[in-house]
Amino acid sequence: MPARSAKAIWNGKISDGSGTMHMASGAYEGPYSVPSRFEDGDGTNPEELIAAAHAGCFSMAFSGELTRNGTPPTKIETNATVHINKLEEGWRITKIELNTEAVVPGINDADFQAKAKTAKENCPVSKALGGVNEIVLTAKLIS
Repeated sequence: MPARSAKAIWNGKISDGSGTMHMASGAYEGPYSVPSRFEDGDGTNPEELIAAAHAGCFSMAFSGELTRNGTPPTKIETNATVHINKLEEGWRITKIELNTEAVVPGINDADFQAKAKTAKENCPVSKALGGVNEIVLTAKLIS
């Protein structure tokens, strides 16, 4: 399997500096700064990119679980919200919420919830984020 990479360039002091993040694939390049990370400033931030990665990974893992169950999905839409908080020891990602809705013909809600839970536990990004205090999943089956 290929390795994936990205780079970040930071210029200046933390208080008034800024930087740019680049995906090696060229799919994204954009600015980031203290205001974009800890306030509502323009640009992206590491947590937003983690949210995108987690939403994408979970959706793919969930599709795999459903397909192996014989109930392939028509559509899965996942929103991930990453919470970063300042704790005594410093800044930390304390919680990630995965909210997913899916159209899955021929499945009952109990099986749907079980497959969602398995996907959350086994998607590679969830595993990589094992240091996060809490990853919460809300899964809604749309008929």
